[in-house]
Amino acid sequence: LPLGLPKIMFSTLASGDTAPYVDVSDIIMMPAVTDMAGLNRISRVVLHNAAQAIQGMATKPAPPPDGKPSIGLTMFGVTTPCVTAIADQLRSRYDCMVFHATGTGGRSMEKLADSGLLSGVIDITTTEVCDLLFGGVLPATDDRFGAIVRTGLPFVGSVGALDMVNFWAPSTIPDHYRGRLFYEHNPNVTLMRTTAVECRAIGEWIGTRLA
Repeated sequence: LPLGLPKIMFSTLASGDTAPYVDVSDIIMMPAVTDMAGLNRISRVVLHNAAQAIQGMATKPAPPPDGKPSIGLTMFGVTTPCVTAIADQLRSRYDCMVFHATGTGGRSMEKLADSGLLSGVIDITTTEVCDLLFGGVLPATDDRFGAIVRTGLPFVGSVGALDMVNFWAPSTIPDHYRGRLFYEHNPNVTLMRTTAVECRAIGEWIGTRLA
């Protein structure tokens, strides 16, 4: 279903790992609380609330966009100053959509590109490629940059945050990376510095996709 179309998934699994169901959509996940084995005093209320929510979204649609062309930009912590400055320069003429480059962010941006909802892409932060190639936790898919090639949209790319691979807590880092240079961003996020050999592989991978 297209982005912006009201949608709710009412499920007993809504409080679990819903990434495979949500992915890059804007679906609302609503926990059922009790199993759907007939109605009870809890399920009646929760189903009523779900129905009222979808009715409200359907009968009170968002105002139409202002008509400015949309530009997709990718951002990560280390590229925030750069992307913020670019967006500030463009915002008077373009609707700037900034995507957090955490795997789903890149996929979301490319989905909009494939759907004809972007007029151009400023892909400052291509860090998801690092995680794809070297086992990080915020990876792109093999189709990263595919939408750019398919649509022929105006494209500006850069190498933002390609000097790091993302992992969770230090205890989760694969054994074969022990001894590498790490930066503990916080107790739950650890960054591994890419080597010259890895950076070359990243550049070749991106170049092949865009060629």
